[in-house]
Amino acid sequence: MSANSVQFIDNPSDPRVAAFQDIRERDLTGREGLFIAEGEVVIRTLLASESLCRARSLLIAENRVGAQADLIAAAGDTPVYAASQAVMDAIAGFPLHRGLLALGEKPVERSVEEVLGELPEECVVLAAAGIGNHNNMGGLFRNAAAFGAAAVLRDERCCDPFYRKAIRVSVGAVLRTPTARAASLEELIVALQAARFEVIALSPGATEPLAAISGGGRKAVLVGSEGPGLPPEVMARLRTVGIPMAGGFDSLNVAVTSALALYQLTTVSNR
Repeated sequence: MSANSVQFIDNPSDPRVAAFQDIRERDLTGREGLFIAEGEVVIRTLLASESLCRARSLLIAENRVGAQADLIAAAGDTPVYAASQAVMDAIAGFPLHRGLLALGEKPVERSVEEVLGELPEECVVLAAAGIGNHNNMGGLFRNAAAFGAAAVLRDERCCDPFYRKAIRVSVGAVLRTPTARAASLEELIVALQAARFEVIALSPGATEPLAAISGGGRKAVLVGSEGPGLPPEVMARLRTVGIPMAGGFDSLNVAVTSALALYQLTTVSNR
């Protein structure tokens, strides 16, 4: 697609860009299998061959069309719309400084068992329980991609990783990392163990240090929400490890914790 094929929008109510209207409100009400991606890095990830998602359309600030010629070309047959900054802000419902939006289609939902069944014998997955903060969810996916985790698996209490903010924080990792949602934490653990994964629960109260774990085989790092953490009855039947800390601190941000654990399993212990 060339810059000449970009369709210019001069009315915020144009039906061609209806999916981009009132973004924040639509984020709350849901998009029925679709999502909004923003920013150049994230949109390039969406358009890349590694993406598990498909772009439906792009909306670009008019003054950025020339500079984004290669991104527009990468969109192929995907419709690309352009609008002045004022019209784009009116469409979105707030000042849109990044000037680049895309409407994407989520991958087909799969079960945890289906995702696990496709993974190699030597791999690490990240499992999340009760993560309701979209910043943390995005951070988990970013860490998973950075350290080569094969998938991110969630229980029913986790927030949607395809929420716009989670995608942005993940720097697009949500769009390329296999994921699935279990009906409960119990079902998630059962599925992991049935697929021969050693489930390692992270807890500040654990007596075994993170440095004691090593890579190899199938490993699942299980993290819980900040504050409540993982249920005691779950930790009682899993291997639990903690990160020794100084100064009286007893916990880290869940995304930071996951990064340390993934680094230990995929890098340090394999040296």
